[in-house]
Formats: sequence, C-alpha cells, structure tokens
Amino acid sequence: MKIAVVGTGYVGLVTGSCLADVGMDVICVDVDAEKIANLHKGILPIYEPGLEDIVERNVKAGRLQFTTDLSAAVRGAEAAFIAVGTPPGEDGSADLRYVLAVAKEIGEQMTDYLVVITKSTVPVGTAEKVRQELANALAERSSDLPYDVVSNPEFLKEGAAIEDFMKPDRIVCGVSSDRAQDVMARLYKPFTLNGHPVYFMDVPSAEMTKYAANAMLATKISFMNDIANLCEMLGANVNAVRKGIGSDPRIGNRFIYPGIGYGGSCFPKDVKALVRTGSENGYELRILQSVEDVNQDQKAVLFNKVKKHFGDLKGKHFAMWGLSFKPETDDMREAPSLILCEQLLAAGATVTAYDPVALEEARHMIGDKINFAEEAYAALDGADALLLVTEWREFRVPDWAKVKSLMNGSAVFDGRNIYSGEEMAKLGFFYAGIGVADASPST
Repeated sequence: MKIAVVGTGYVGLVTGSCLADVGMDVICVDVDAEKIANLHKGILPIYEPGLEDIVERNVKAGRLQFTTDLSAAVRGAEAAFIAVGTPPGEDGSADLRYVLAVAKEIGEQMTDYLVVITKSTVPVGTAEKVRQELANALAERSSDLPYDVVSNPEFLKEGAAIEDFMKPDRIVCGVSSDRAQDVMARLYKPFTLNGHPVYFMDVPSAEMTKYAANAMLATKISFMNDIANLCEMLGANVNAVRKGIGSDPRIGNRFIYPGIGYGGSCFPKDVKALVRTGSENGYELRILQSVEDVNQDQKAVLFNKVKKHFGDLKGKHFAMWGLSFKPETDDMREAPSLILCEQLLAAGATVTAYDPVALEEARHMIGDKINFAEEAYAALDGADALLLVTEWREFRVPDWAKVKSLMNGSAVFDGRNIYSGEEMAKLGFFYAGIGVADASPST
C-alpha cells in the first residue's frame, strides 16, 4: 500500500515510520521545509526511544520518504493520514485550522479514490467538517472523485509510542462505508496478526473514544492527587492507600500514582476541549472541570512545600532534576516544571536544572531565566534543596553522599514519590513527598 502522512510531528512521524516498517510505502509531508531538510539528514524533530532507528532503517530501504509536496504524496495513495496539530484555543476548544487546511489541499490534489484519515485528536463532528472541505475543493475542480473520511484516533504514550503502535491494545476506526472499512482492515492487518483488536464503529463514536479515554486517565490522576493532599492532612500515607485500592481489579494500579500534575500534549488539551464541547452543546461536564482545576492546583504543590519549609525564598538556590512532563520524552508542553520555575523565580530564588533529553527544548521555552546543567550532579552545586520533578530512571538511586557534599542545604522535595522519607531521614536529609508525611533528619 502507498500511504501519505501529512504532519511530521509526534503522531505523524511515529505513524509513518511504523507503517513503513511493516512494508508499506510511506511519504510524510510537512509544510516546514527546515524540518523536512533535517529529516533527510536523519535529524528528528522529537525524541522517542527507538524511533531514530526505525526512521533510518526505512529511509535506507526506500519505504519512507519526506517531502513538502503534498501533491506527490497523495498521488496514487490509498489512504492519507491527517496528523497535524490541534492546539487549544483561548477558550479551550481544539483549533482545527490546520486539519481543515490539509483537508482542503488534499481535495485540490487527489487523483483517485482516497481514504482520508483524521489521526489528530479532534472533537466530535470534525470528520464531517473534513468531508465538507474535501467536497468543496473537489467541486471547485468540477470533480466527482470518490472519497471516504475515517476517524482513527491514536493511543500512543510518549516514551512507549513504538511499542504502542506495533502492539496496540486496540485500534479504533470510525468508518461510514464498507469500502473504507476494507482499506482500514488491510492497512492494519500487519498489526492484528497476533490478535490485537480493531474496533470498527461510526465516526462520531470513534472521535469521542479518544477524548473519553484521555479524560478518564486524567480523572484518575487528579483523583489520586486529591486523595494524596487529603492523606497529608489526616496523617495517612498515600503510597499505602494506592496499593490498597490498586489491588481491586475494578480500579487497577495504573494511573493512580500521585504527583505534581499531568502535562504533555494530550491530557491538558483534551480535557479542556471536551469540557468546551460539552459547553457548546449545553451540557456542563462538572467532573472534568474539576479534574482540570485539581490539576492546575497540583502544579503548585511542590512550590508550596518549598515555601513552607524555607519561608522567604529570596536568595535561595534550587537544583531541579527533570524538566519534561514525563520520562522518556523531551516534551515540555504543559510540564509542571514550567510553572515551578516561574513560581521560584517570582519568589526571588534561582534555579539550575538538568534533564537527560529535554535541555534543548527547555532552553527554547524558558530561555536564560534559569541555569542548565549538562549532568545531574552538576545541577546540585551550591543548592539549598533538590527538587525532583520528572522521574527519570537515572534519578532513582543517586549517590546521596555525593549529593549532600555538593549542596549547601540538605532538603529533598520529591514530586514523584520515588524516594523513601524514612531512608532519606536516616541519610540526614529533610524529605517532603506527595501525600506522605515530611521526614526530618534522624538525630
């Protein structure tokens, strides 16, 4: 099969590369000429474990190409994925300008029957808008070329996207014709040979499935953060509570880890968009609005703990481990670290931060407002406290004696609960986690 993928961001590049890796001919398109030029040089716009190897392998085999020419990409293609960004507008709604612009251009350039697939996360009703853009563009050409619009939302976890695409727990396809279903079945056959299910459904249901899935996961996170905050007030340990409820199969043990709020490209945007969709249809999604409110408040929890411990922060210096919103990605969108940095700087403190892969993106987003270290221990020099923000593996078992020798202070604020307060106290540190009692150095 020949496949066109429009957009070479996170979703588009992973989708195109994985399809090429199972033998399809894929052309990835982007309007950003510099990005395409870099891809030709093997320079990827994102960090995702395993992706660079897949891109290199399939470019070398001739199955994966990159271009700015959409006409060349859709010519002879059986399917075209729209995988461009849908950034949130000021009112929280998804901005569909790029999706609809691509649909219009596809309608202007297509030469045969084509299945146009919305891979971007889009609100219910977007496929119909895409269909209308295609219809209008074809009408301008006085063309009656047949086409179908399919909703095929992605369920990729940053940091595990290759595994998620190659071995999906489910593939959702919203179709409106047998012909489109046949194309999608052939497209995903290589990924279903081991029993991974494809769920065919109507288009609006497929569009809603993506939002509902992300909203449910975000709800679990905010719920657990709320419980963690209450645990601290009542003297309970959220880590014990988490184990107690996670053993219930109706609840499960995933996405119930407390922390300093969710970020990234999906949960914040999708929760806002779904709340906005409800509002536009005269229905208030009260639970999801609370999920969003709790998440915003949670991003201030670590700063409040620091403020409570030190009081006046003017002149204080802090080391920050982790900047990306989660491990195994360089994605800084809606990252809790951004808010924490702003809060510390506004209070008169200074910050030196380290992240294994997100330093370049952090420099782009934060600029010279903070200092950046090239390795973890270098960030600790002269720090009054260490703030653990992202739970990268290399932070799990540091040399605490070395940590203490480099710092001015001996306080550790653990935003992801990867350390034990009891053990930290024995090592001579003040420790503050999320949903657990603070621990002071043993005497």
